[in-house]
Amino acid sequence: MRVAYFDCFSGASGDMILGSLIDAGLNPKNLRAELNKLHIPVRLKIKEVLKRGIAATQVVVEGKDEKTHRDLKEMLKIIDGSDLDPEIKERSKAVLQRIATVEGKIHRKPMEDIHFHEIGGLDSIVDIVGAVWGISQIGIGEIHVSKVNVGSGFVKCEHGILPVPAPATLALMKGRPIYSYGVEKELLTPTGAALLTSLGSRFGEMPPMKVEKIGYGAGRDDFPHPNVLRLMIGTVAAASEREKVAVLETNIDDMNPQFYDYVMEKLFELDVHEVFLTPILMKKNRPATLLTVICSSDKLPSVAEFLLKETTTLGLRWREEERAKANREIRTLRTKYGKIRFKVAWWGGKVVNFSPEYEDCKKLALEKGIPIKDVFEEAGKEAFAVKKGGRAGSYA
Repeated sequence: MRVAYFDCFSGASGDMILGSLIDAGLNPKNLRAELNKLHIPVRLKIKEVLKRGIAATQVVVEGKDEKTHRDLKEMLKIIDGSDLDPEIKERSKAVLQRIATVEGKIHRKPMEDIHFHEIGGLDSIVDIVGAVWGISQIGIGEIHVSKVNVGSGFVKCEHGILPVPAPATLALMKGRPIYSYGVEKELLTPTGAALLTSLGSRFGEMPPMKVEKIGYGAGRDDFPHPNVLRLMIGTVAAASEREKVAVLETNIDDMNPQFYDYVMEKLFELDVHEVFLTPILMKKNRPATLLTVICSSDKLPSVAEFLLKETTTLGLRWREEERAKANREIRTLRTKYGKIRFKVAWWGGKVVNFSPEYEDCKKLALEKGIPIKDVFEEAGKEAFAVKKGGRAGSYA
């Protein structure tokens, strides 16, 4: 499986993440073409710079932006009105909604009433959409993130002088490893924190991996240390096919069934692996639901706290288990109907599954006016040809 590892010794920001992806091989021409689908009056300037002797890529968003303050509704409207693929839209909107959620808690307002100040410009939308799209294009199965240097001191913003890390940044990093070292400066921005925690699946040590590509995304300021975000892309060893997980369970017989949609959505925001519901009978033959959550062991405290606070359960149980999982990566194939992304599963060094993404097939079926089963059938033919080695040139 291909993995990415963000080494955040100098923090991270949206433009640094985007710069590291380009430096690691993301095609700038294709990126600009994708960002043009936003229909906003900005352009991407990409520069090669040196940061304390390290060559890095710096991304600057240029153009006229008459508004620097926007609320969540305005930001989401720009993305909804774009020509981006549905999955990129949804993942980009989810990042913005995470920021609005924590801002709402900090200011004790509904997230819909939050006005973005420091991230309310079009450049933030470009950073978020560009990073989400870029990671999908590189075909990364898992994203790992180091402990993050957040900086120290104070930062001047719309609300006045705030401590570093800023409250929104700190809230976004809750449950993830952070530290402060080196300079009195904000190193981790809210956009950087939102992207890392929304896209990253694991935080901590670098996984054992065979590094294939390296990218450096440059920050705007110059420090005594290289102000860059280092990105490593490679493959993980077969040992990653086994891992320990925590399984949490609780029996619930007195909660409004409509709440389960909310509960599952919030649990996935906590980066759990799986949530599922099982109908059961409890004492006095009372119908109930067994709620099961599978997550990494480090998520256990936050998941347990959420279940006790947000559901009607009075208690829960958990156990540690081992799971085996196939390594995964995303690949894009050309078909006669258009490009389709596939989730490729590996086990023991061999491809065991090659599944087309439903949203891509749905989009092509609607665009071409053909039955979706025909798109899936064509996708299956292409996948079979690639697995057999007969269509190496079909990769997009």
